[in-house]
Amino acid sequence: MASSNGSVLPTHTASAPTWPSSKPPPPPPTRRRLCICGLVTLAILTALAITILTLSLTLFRVRDPTTHLQSTRLTGVAPRVVTLPTPSIQLNVTLLLTVAVHNPNAASFSYLSGHTDLTYRGAHVGSAEIDPGRIPSRGDGEVTLALTVQADRILAGDLGQLVDDVVGTGAMPLEANTRIPGKVSILGGIIKRRAVAYSDCKFVFGVAEMKVRSQECQDRTKL
Repeated sequence: MASSNGSVLPTHTASAPTWPSSKPPPPPPTRRRLCICGLVTLAILTALAITILTLSLTLFRVRDPTTHLQSTRLTGVAPRVVTLPTPSIQLNVTLLLTVAVHNPNAASFSYLSGHTDLTYRGAHVGSAEIDPGRIPSRGDGEVTLALTVQADRILAGDLGQLVDDVVGTGAMPLEANTRIPGKVSILGGIIKRRAVAYSDCKFVFGVAEMKVRSQECQDRTKL
C-alpha cells in the first residue's frame, strides 16, 4: 500500500529457517586426551615386554638335555680281507647302544639323522648313524644306534697301550661324540626353533663282559 506522501512502504518476506546440512566437526583432541592415550600405550608395551621376558626366562628358555648310556650289546663281528692298496685284514665289530635321553624343557625336540664318532685315546675307531625321532616335552626317550667299531684301527695304534688296558684293567677308555640337529616346538608347534643337541661321553668299556663299566657325559644344546 502507498503512504500519504507517495512513497512505498517496505515489505518483509518471511524466509524458512536454515538447518545445518551436516554435523559440526569434532573438537580437536585436548592435551589431556593425548597424555592418557600415551600412558595407555606405554602400559601395554611395558606389560608386553614383561610377558616376553618372563616367557624367555621360563617357557622359552632351553635347558640342556641329559643322556645316559643304558646298555651295550655285541651284535656282530665282520672280518674282511682288503687287497688294495696293500693286503690287510679288517675287523669290524658292531655294538648296539641304547641311550636314554631326558628332555627337561617345555618344548618337544624333533631331530633329524644324527651322527656319533667313537675315539680310543684320540684315534677315530668307529661311527654310527642315528635315525630321526622325537622326544616329548619334559619327557624321556630312547635313542638306539648301531656303532661300528673298526678293530683294526685300534690294533694299528699304540699296541703297547692297548695291551696294558686290556690285560691290566680288562677295559678300554673310549669317547663318543654325538651331534643331533633338530627343532624344538613350543606351544603345540606354534613356535619352532632350530636346535642342535651335543653329547660328549667318556666311558670305560669292559672287554670281557662287553658292557660299559662307568661313564661321564656332558650335554649341551645350541640354538
